[in-house]
Order: sequence, then structure tokens, then C-alpha cells
Amino acid sequence: MRIGRSPAPAIQTKVVVLTADAAFADSVRATFSASAQIGLDIVNGRLAERDGQIDVAGATVVVADVDSADESELQALERLMPRIGNWPPVVAVTQSFDGDVARRLMQMRVADFLVKPVSPVELVRTCARVAKPPAGAETTQAQIFTFLPAVGGAGVTTLAVQTAMLLLNSGARGKSSTCLVDLDFQHGSCADYLDIEPRLNLSEIEPRPERLDRQLLEVMISQHPSGLAVVAAPNRPAEMRLFDPDMVTRLLDLVSSHFDYVVFDMPRTWFSWTDSVLLGSDRLFVVSETTVPGLRHAKQLVDAIRERLGEGPQPQVIINRFVPKMFSPGLRKSDIEQAIGDAFLACIPNDYGLVREAIDRGVPLEDVKKGNKITLQLKKLVLPPGAAKTAKETADGAKKFKLSWARS
Repeated sequence: MRIGRSPAPAIQTKVVVLTADAAFADSVRATFSASAQIGLDIVNGRLAERDGQIDVAGATVVVADVDSADESELQALERLMPRIGNWPPVVAVTQSFDGDVARRLMQMRVADFLVKPVSPVELVRTCARVAKPPAGAETTQAQIFTFLPAVGGAGVTTLAVQTAMLLLNSGARGKSSTCLVDLDFQHGSCADYLDIEPRLNLSEIEPRPERLDRQLLEVMISQHPSGLAVVAAPNRPAEMRLFDPDMVTRLLDLVSSHFDYVVFDMPRTWFSWTDSVLLGSDRLFVVSETTVPGLRHAKQLVDAIRERLGEGPQPQVIINRFVPKMFSPGLRKSDIEQAIGDAFLACIPNDYGLVREAIDRGVPLEDVKKGNKITLQLKKLVLPPGAAKTAKETADGAKKFKLSWARS
């Protein structure tokens, strides 16, 4: 979501570091003392001792060194975050990586987190990335749309691809920077649907996740002619690919910090990093089909997500390839609403021929048939009020002008 932040000092960047680790404090001093443009304020001690309070007046970035094994430290950080609000951004530093801790940090909305030992270059890059741009500029945080299948073959990839295309063309003054991320590392097909080469090299990142930065990500992003950025790995159907959740978290954090919109195409299998992805989502869609087993699986998945995420993003169920039944036997929309309950969002009409042609050509549905009923329904679900008209005008203008994609 888009966040407006309070002005930071115009003359000097101020970094506030809270730590009880003398060696880390010395490293921070050596890292930032070389620049006269950076003011460093090191606060000695533990966050729990300060009851979650710290003076951040005038700060551009806050670095909080917390002991993730100490529950009182995490609770103190939870108290600190609401007091700080949207500015300044907070970077958490922990002694070790833990999936549960990472999930809690994401819920707290920390700007980023690092694991010791932290190299000086990594610390500087992180602080620079989360820091506010020049005074008067607006900082943006990606809106994240996540599609999760309740059953196999429900058409999740089709909906994720088309949603990404809609968001791409939803900008009031041209295209919005949008990235489609295929998180099905074993059987993903986003790149195949768009007829582009997947470039995400997981084997290169996995040994050293800390190497993943903006420059490396740029190399591993595939570009569709429409301007859509795609993060997808080559298929390895014969391999069971289990990855360090730290690597996945870093990848997703990096992507979400550099685009206006991010769309996740999730695998059906639940991994150690799935909770973190779902918790970071602004919209969470569970996709199923019009069958009794499909509806049951969707309801079970909704219940499981609500139990695991608590007050996190609420799942909404989309029934794909729906064919209305008037007088013939079969499930009707009223049956679906009754089976799913308050999590039911909408039905997507069935048009198999249109979808198949779009996939075979590697193009959006709108390129095959303007104003098709699938796209019209998706617009209602994913675009904010008034944006549907803007998206249509942008798409029409694309016929006259070929827009190239750029991301500063």
C-alpha cells in the first residue's frame, strides 16, 4: 500500500542504532563514520530494558539489534513499532534466522531484517534501500496480491497472470511497475503462459542468500513485451525443491520494495515460508472449481488459514470457470455461497477457448478479445474504484504507442 512519510532532515541522514553488542556497535561506527553526511546515534542497551521506547526524533533509519531468542525483546519491538508509525523505517538485526521470528517481524511491519554477522556493505545497502528519498518525494510500498489454489487445476496461474496484466495497465499516467512472481518452484508455469524464458537461478542464490540484491535480481527478472516483470525459475518436475526460508523471504522482500504491485502465484503445497508470504499479502485469494470436492477443499483451506494467520489478511474464495445453471442439474451460485460462507468473493465465468488461445500465444486475454467477461470480472475484484476506466484507456492507448518498461 502507498504510505506517505514525514519529512526527514534535509541536510544530514541520521541513523539510530540500538544495541547491547559492543562488537556490533564498533562495526557500525566504523561503517558510518567515513561519511560526513551521515549522523550516527548509538544507543547502548537492550530494547526490553527501555520498555520498547527509544528517541527517534529526526532519524532517517532505526537499526534495532534484538535477541530473537528473548521473548521480552520481541515484545518490546512490538510495542516500539506502533509508536514509531510509518517513519522512520526500522531494520531489525537478529543473532540467527528463525521462520517464526521472521513471520512476527513481518507482522510488525519492520522495513527489513538482517542476521548476524552483518557485513558493512550489507548494512549500508539495507539502510539506503529503506531510507526515504529526497524531501517532498513519496515513498511507495508494493500492494501484494496472492493467489493460492485449493485444488489442482483450478486455473490459479491464469488468474494471477491476468491480474498482473490488469494492475500493470492501471496507472493514471501510463503503466504501473508490476511484478509477477511464480512461487511454484517445481511445477510453475507463469513463464510458459507468457512465452518467456524463466531466469531465476535458485541454485546460485541458495548457498548465500545475502548475495541477493537489486542488481542480481535485475539479472534474474524476465521481461514480457507488455512491460510486465516476471520472476520465475525453470521447471524441475523430477525434483522435490525445498529451499531455505531465509532465501525466499529475502527474494520476496526485495521484489516488494521495488514495484508498485506484486502478484504471487502460489503452489498448492504448504512450505515453511508460506505463512510469511500470506501474512505479507494485501489481498489473499483462494481459487477453487465448481465441484463439491473443490468447495470442500476451499472451505477447509480458508479455515486453516484463519487459524494460522489469526488477525492477518483474510482469505477470499474465487470459484473459477463457473457456468451458471438455470434449469439443468449442477451447482448453482447459491449453493457455492452456502458452502463457502462469508469467505466467498465471486465466480469467474468459463471461457476455455479464449484462455487456451491466450496461453498458446503468450498474450493477455484482452489481446485476444477486448472486453471479455473474464477480464471484466477480474477488474471488479482487483482494481480500486475508478481504476477500471483508467486501465481501459491505457490499454487502448497501447495500440497507438509502444511503451517500454523502466524502473528506477
